[in-house]
Amino acid sequence: MSKRRAVPGGPLLHSDPWRGLAALDLKLLRLLRTRAHIPAIEQAAIRLARSGENGMIWNAIAVAGGTLSARRRDDYVRAIEIVLLTLLLNTVVKQTVRRARPVLEEELPALTPVLSGRSYPSAHASTSFAGARALAAAGLPAPPLRIVAVAMALSRPYLGVHYPSDVVAGALLGDSVARLMTP
Repeated sequence: MSKRRAVPGGPLLHSDPWRGLAALDLKLLRLLRTRAHIPAIEQAAIRLARSGENGMIWNAIAVAGGTLSARRRDDYVRAIEIVLLTLLLNTVVKQTVRRARPVLEEELPALTPVLSGRSYPSAHASTSFAGARALAAAGLPAPPLRIVAVAMALSRPYLGVHYPSDVVAGALLGDSVARLMTP
């Protein structure tokens, strides 16, 4: 049986200037997919990733905040709008770029199912960085929000469903949308 190997990127990343970056992307993916893999950490990463589907955790926090604080309700509604817009923009980019998800050797399968076969950019990273910035602007403490956003983003290559560059692009997209939409 032959081993399947990940081939990062689409046609653009197969041109000479990008091959070194694609190789680094694959090396980092393999590193994240093979280090610190014990059942407890894997289960925590899977649970965290599930909470991040379609920005669910960030919208849940915003709904709770808006329910508990009538004074800041508009800020929490704005946070929900930012997360939803980020998800929409992420989907547009994902369908335009059409980068396939990584497939490592058979002994390193992805540890969680995915909703789409498209990889770039990571919607979990996009919505997490957008949500963290928007919720901080709504008055919640920024450091814990950022820690959760980073953990969410890192969970994706750790689980084998995104290249590290997908996560970086997603984080930049989400943070940029939130910066543009917060006062």
